[in-house]
Amino acid sequence: MTMTRTVALISLVAVSLGVAWLLWGTWSSPPEGMVWVPGGEFLMGSDTFDDAQPVHRCWVDGFWMDATEVTNAQFRRFVEATGYVTVAERTPRPEDFPGVPAEKLVPFSLVFVPPEVCPPEGCTNCDQWWKVVPGANWRHPTGPSSTIDGKDDYPVVHICYEDALAYCNWLGRRLPTEAEWEYAARAGLSNTRYYWGDELTPNGRWMANIYQGDFPVRDEGKDGFAGLAPVKSFPPNAFGLYDMAGNVWEWTADWYRPGFGEWDAPGYRRNPTGPLSSIDPHGRNELKRVLRGGSFLCADVYCRRYMAGGRMAGEISSAQNHLGFRTVRSGGAWR
Repeated sequence: MTMTRTVALISLVAVSLGVAWLLWGTWSSPPEGMVWVPGGEFLMGSDTFDDAQPVHRCWVDGFWMDATEVTNAQFRRFVEATGYVTVAERTPRPEDFPGVPAEKLVPFSLVFVPPEVCPPEGCTNCDQWWKVVPGANWRHPTGPSSTIDGKDDYPVVHICYEDALAYCNWLGRRLPTEAEWEYAARAGLSNTRYYWGDELTPNGRWMANIYQGDFPVRDEGKDGFAGLAPVKSFPPNAFGLYDMAGNVWEWTADWYRPGFGEWDAPGYRRNPTGPLSSIDPHGRNELKRVLRGGSFLCADVYCRRYMAGGRMAGEISSAQNHLGFRTVRSGGAWR
């Protein structure tokens, strides 16, 4: 072997070892707070909800996902590092609220405020419990006098779609597609009523933070929480993910349309990313993305969309005290 070929061979080996070491360094350390969701095939959708039909086969490649919903502590680090101001903390623009007097254009968000009693005909309109509260935001979840002090491990709420994207960009991550989210939530289970099986409380154990009692007047907190719960308060699924049902609704990347129609080519699909635009027959032409998972306000008499396959339209500039998110990252698996 000539000296030139020997040097070339040594260089090739060195480069190969360098690449291998780089890959090992990338794969051997999982991203902080995330778990690996291996790729696979599953049945997406649900026959329980009109807007989650038809059930169809999907495949998603593997990805990293936050083990929990993004917490107050995590979001605070982002804000302190970047100076970011959430939508709920900004003064509304007059062009977005035509006809509203200037003195009333103050930062606000929507807060669940249970009525003291319901009228004889019952509480049937969400305007009876959702209120516009000036000064409500992620730091002050129920209004300016409230605080998140001592609640670092609670999910951050009052997060608009824009806010969630800003946090993702800061970390070099993204929001999950709707297919990724449902695949991760099912964690290998197909056609079950709930993400953990067919029983609401297997062996008498509550598996998610949802609403029990006389909605919307009184949450009895039989699951241990009347209102929001700290992350990891309930068992993880088979992938190691917490609170994929209940607690807070979570943003996904997909535009909302009811059902999986012709735009979605029902049948077997790989890594679907949803439609190119949003349509909500019950809305007023607002831009909406898909929300997944349900929240602590999901009650069987009103909203059961914490059940497997449940979904909801989320107006992208809306913030509420039961709305948060978690992030994902594409990439190789940890070994």
